[in-house]
Amino acid sequence: MTEHRSATAAAAPFTPPTRFAVPGRIAVSRRAASTWQRATLTRIRRETPHAATFRFAVPDWAGHLPGQHLMLRLRAADGYVAQRPYSIASAPDDAGHIELTLDHVVGGEVSGWFHTVAEPGDEVEVRGPLSGFFAWPGDRAALLIGAGSGVVPLISMVRHHRARALGVPLRLLVSARSPEELIFAREFGAETTPVFTRGAPTGVPVGRMTAAHVAPLLAERPAGGWEAYVCGSNGFAEHASRLLVEAGQPVDRIRIERFG
Repeated sequence: MTEHRSATAAAAPFTPPTRFAVPGRIAVSRRAASTWQRATLTRIRRETPHAATFRFAVPDWAGHLPGQHLMLRLRAADGYVAQRPYSIASAPDDAGHIELTLDHVVGGEVSGWFHTVAEPGDEVEVRGPLSGFFAWPGDRAALLIGAGSGVVPLISMVRHHRARALGVPLRLLVSARSPEELIFAREFGAETTPVFTRGAPTGVPVGRMTAAHVAPLLAERPAGGWEAYVCGSNGFAEHASRLLVEAGQPVDRIRIERFG
């Protein structure tokens, strides 16, 4: 996953954290958020020419909610330390494991290491999960809008929705430069509408996300309305949020996570 600003087996189902008194915000364990633990890289899976998923074994992972992120720390042999926040791509129901999907950022020291040096068996440090604002516990209809690697926290929500066979509606509107650069393309189904900005299959329009993409989704009007989650670059997040508001989505039901 792009660097941001801003699990449990069937026999022991994941229990979401309790909510804070602040509406829409979910409690985060202070202990989990402040404790570093070792994570061992077990598998690397290529997603696109520029993005790959890195799977880690984290035996003491406390569990997370879809949409949350963690802090990752690398230590060099000479003592140099680098750390970055990354969204969690995996669903909560994955005991002792987490997955991160990282773009290969030009000049990025952490993403560069993962894409050019890292191999199974390597160890890093992680702490989390972090952030209760962008988390989705699966209790409300979710309208997810992402661009590029902004789809990473959203795929965790999609996976959670499928794994639990949740009854609430979920829709995903995702923008990518081309089908080849659409991260997680093989996982998307009827809930997903892709928008391609530079190249698309024959007969598919090419261009930026517009009101024509957003309005039909809001028109579905599920019981209780949509909770909207937007993730992408600063420019995309502002653009998508504006489209939502213009289409009638309440401002206080738009959650934004941006990077860049």
